[in-house]
Formats: sequence, C-alpha cells, structure tokens
Amino acid sequence: MGIDLSLTWAIIIMFGVMMYVVMDGFDLGIGLLFLRVHDEQERDIMMNTVAPVWDGNETWLVLGGAGLFAAFPLAYAVVLEALAIPLIVMLLGLIFRGVAFEFRFKASPQRRHVWDKAFIGGSLMATAAQGVALGGYIQGIAFDGAHFSGGSLDWLTPFSLFCGIGLLFAYALLGSTWLIMKTDGALQQRMYRITKPLMLGLLVMIAFVSVWTPLAYPNIAERWFSLPNLLWFLPVPLLVALTGWWLWRAITFQDNALPFVLVLALVFLGYSGLGISLWPTIIPPDASIWQVAAPAQSQGFALVGTLFILPIILVYTAWSYYVFRGKVKPGDAYH
Repeated sequence: MGIDLSLTWAIIIMFGVMMYVVMDGFDLGIGLLFLRVHDEQERDIMMNTVAPVWDGNETWLVLGGAGLFAAFPLAYAVVLEALAIPLIVMLLGLIFRGVAFEFRFKASPQRRHVWDKAFIGGSLMATAAQGVALGGYIQGIAFDGAHFSGGSLDWLTPFSLFCGIGLLFAYALLGSTWLIMKTDGALQQRMYRITKPLMLGLLVMIAFVSVWTPLAYPNIAERWFSLPNLLWFLPVPLLVALTGWWLWRAITFQDNALPFVLVLALVFLGYSGLGISLWPTIIPPDASIWQVAAPAQSQGFALVGTLFILPIILVYTAWSYYVFRGKVKPGDAYH
C-alpha cells in the first residue's frame, strides 16, 4: 500500500501552523501586553524574553504557507484570493513589529515611544487579522471547483470579527504566561494579575464560538452532534473545562512554568476542535484535501526536501530555546 501524500502533507501543514500559533503567539502577545505595561525597564525585559527567538518563530508560518503552495496549489490560490485583505493586513503588522523590534533598542529615549507604538500597532494588526482570516475560513469560501467565485469582502462578517477578538485574548494569554515563566519581581506579579481576566475572556470566547459555529453551519453541527461522533468528541470540551480550572489554580498558587504549559494545552484543544469541525476539507465547506491536491509527482518531490529541512528547523528551534532558557533580568541584552 502506497503513502497517502495528500494526508502526509495535510499533517505537515497542520503541524507547521500549530507551531506558528504557539511560538509566534506569545511574542505577539507581548506586543499586546505593552498596552498594560508602561515602565521602560519592564518593556525592555519583555522584549528581551523573546529577542533571541522571535524571528525564528515565524519560520513556521513560512513552512505552512510554502507547504500549502507545494501540495495544494489550488487551495493556496483560492484561500489567498478569498482572504487577501486580512492576510495583507497581517503581513503589514508583522513588518511593523519586525522593524520596531530592531529599531526600538537603537532609538534615543525621546524617540523610543514611536517604536513602542509601532510594536503595539503591528501586534494588534497581525493578531486581529489572523483571527479574522480564521473566522472567514471557517465560515466557508465560495468555490466553483476551479476558482474563487465570491467577493473580496466575503470574509467580513460578525463571526470573523468575533474570532479576531478571540485571538487577541489567546495571544495575550500566551504572552502573560510566558512572562510569568521568564521574569521575576514586579513584572511577574503584574502578569499574574492580568492572566486571570485574560483566561476568563478566552474561555468565554471559546464557549461562544463553540455554540455559534454549530448553530450557523449545519455541516459542523452534524460533525459534532451526530452519534457516535458526539461520544468520541465529548472529551474535547471536558478537557477545556478541566484545563481552565487547573490554570486558575496554577495562577492562584503562583506556579512558575505550569500556567504557560496549560495555556499551550488550551490552544491545542482549540486547534483540535477546529480540526474536528473542518476535516478533511481544505476549502470549506466542501473541497477536501484529495480534491485539490497537486499531482503525486509534485507532492513527492516537495516532500523529499521538506523531510530533510524539517528536522533541521526543529533542532535549531529547540537549541535556541535551550541556550536562552531561564529568567531574564534587568540589564540583560539579547538585541
């Protein structure tokens, strides 16, 4: 029996996107948290917690996009055309963040506030645009079998905007728990205080989306609530509730690393719920990964290179986090 190349590529792309959400999520969250932290020394510490790794984190976005182009070029063309505006806004936000990150430390004290604002604005733009694009993707894309057949603003709905707000909570929560793990003193205590409201906000958003999607999209309702699917998928919402309770206790007792691990678990459970709702479609609501796949020869050729480079990415990512492990102190300079 041969290898299902489309399935293999779908797993690689899902893994890449998940890694991006987790790893770039917390440094985007740090940009969002600048809104609540105004002390310059604390802002320096916040940025230094991600300075050695932030650009490498975005490798996973490139991997996910390149994988989609290589293995499912029709899906790549349709999705990018349908979501062109939020994706362009996302890229502009990431550019603002990257430029602000590099120039903030080089700016004079009188000019540093300009780059702080660019860092905050870029983080807001990138995060909200990703959430809106996700909402537009979930609600479905007009597809006639060969081309995108909808309008340029089809993505702009109350549901997609709600998803954009939800992702702001998710990334800010990743950022606050990352800072709990990486800092000490007043900044860490501030993050403990911020984390509980962020967690409650995220859980409310998850609950609303979990109710909204099956009510609005019958195919998702059938996937979740038909038997025996209901019994198979019931552990997901139960684990979300359990993880939320455990996270509350971890914050109450001021654990150091556990809050970040539990938020990663929440993000993974949310990602799993998304996968359950949409699988195996790649252009919702109907086009599956097998319908829009590239020729097997193209998929196989690209897979060889990907299987070579993927372990290298994993090793240098793990190594960079290992080298820069531990707390970041005032005066540390990784920029």
